[in-house]
Amino acid sequence: MRCAVYIRVSTDKEEQKASLTNQRELFIRYISERGWDVHNFYVDVESGTTDKREKLQEIIADAKAKKFDIILAKELSRLARNGRLSYEIRDIAEQHKVHIITLDNAINTLEGNGQMFGIYAWLYEQEAQRTSERVKMALKSRAQKGLFKGSNAPYGYEIKNGKLYICSDENPGIVKRIFREYLSGKGFDGIARGLYNEGIATPSQIAGKKNANSIWHGSTIRCILTNPHYIGDLVQGRSTTRSVTNKSRDQNNPQEYITVPNTHEAIISKQDFEAVQQLIKSRKRTRPQAEKHLFTNTAYCTDCGRGMHYKANSKGYICGNYNKHGAKACSNHLVRESDLHFAIFQDLKTLVSALNNDSVMHSLEAKLRNHKQRAKKQVKSLTTEIDLLKLKKKKTLNLLVDDVISKEEYDEFIHDINKQISDLSLVIQQSETSLQTTEDEIAIQELKQSLEAFMDFKELTPEILHRLIERIEIKADGSPRIFYRFSDPTAYSLINSINAQHST
Repeated sequence: MRCAVYIRVSTDKEEQKASLTNQRELFIRYISERGWDVHNFYVDVESGTTDKREKLQEIIADAKAKKFDIILAKELSRLARNGRLSYEIRDIAEQHKVHIITLDNAINTLEGNGQMFGIYAWLYEQEAQRTSERVKMALKSRAQKGLFKGSNAPYGYEIKNGKLYICSDENPGIVKRIFREYLSGKGFDGIARGLYNEGIATPSQIAGKKNANSIWHGSTIRCILTNPHYIGDLVQGRSTTRSVTNKSRDQNNPQEYITVPNTHEAIISKQDFEAVQQLIKSRKRTRPQAEKHLFTNTAYCTDCGRGMHYKANSKGYICGNYNKHGAKACSNHLVRESDLHFAIFQDLKTLVSALNNDSVMHSLEAKLRNHKQRAKKQVKSLTTEIDLLKLKKKKTLNLLVDDVISKEEYDEFIHDINKQISDLSLVIQQSETSLQTTEDEIAIQELKQSLEAFMDFKELTPEILHRLIERIEIKADGSPRIFYRFSDPTAYSLINSINAQHST
């Protein structure tokens, strides 16, 4: 039996870290006593009421891929404290013939013990709901006392003993600059672009968030400009989660806000704050429907991968990253729309001409045959390498059970082995894809017919474009690289070979 071990704690506090260690030891003993194998440990530090847990989603995906036979958890609440999610996990496990076992003996579908699943799921959700209500009441009480209840202070402030204090660094000055520049006529995006190009740290970076980004966005500027905390008032309870199982937030009515004036030192005067709020309202306008241009969502910047934005004054497209954040983010990669039209026509003519040239086609067919032979050898070699890596994993588990190596050493080794297996499997998949084709001559004829059908069109319509082309990458000099939409691997190989010959 291959076991997927799921371990969850709610926080990363020291006592919870000890719980992680204890749970691992329990599972290792449980598995070794039965002579089973560990497929992997899946560890989340997150609330059990949400399904947005990285390792939970990974274990669900692996269950669907039938990578293991059993999901082991300390108790059902470790998997989920949410009735809907509990049933979803159970249904996925049943569908893919994966058993669920909890160490408290409440659930063991391997032995047919699953009748109480619904009752336990309901009990754990009710317990989570009661805990959530107690936490909300405690936070509301703190807010009414004038204590800041958030985990991250507003940009420019720091939290000490539940109170907000102005930071001693340059961030309060940045807040003042944002208000000053908006009052002087700059927009949200313009202010954000200036801060980004000067390398000013973003609020998410200051807060040390995992997904912190160095790019300032207009939405961030707007949040700062509309935050009443900057005038010294504590305004909390502006939104609330819908329920313990639904983390979406609903905006409360202003009458429900918990407002305590003059709780901390202001960074912005009330006069400037009100002037900004009036200016934001006056600048609001109904935006016209955005005009769709032919290559929108098809043309992308080669260097940064962002979509190209159409600019009417240039009659062409520039890098969206450059358009939004300036030269620090990327260069403009300007390409005229007419030049893209011409490039597609010329590329099609080159391809059709090559497909009608016997000498060129004989050369390409030989290349395809050689490519397939190399692919077969590569698949065989990589499969052998993966088998050896799997044998190493089994030996390493024995070392863990015998206490020859620590769990940390085991995790590090298995992580590296899994990465190697994943990378090798991807290469095998790519090689096998190139082998999953019928006769090359048939594929070549189908490709010729597909391309010739498009040579008679007089106008490149969105329908033709999206049927024919999957993606266009624009280089720094504005030249395009065209990726055609063909499902047959042979067609891809032919296109790449023709383009390679043409470029040389």
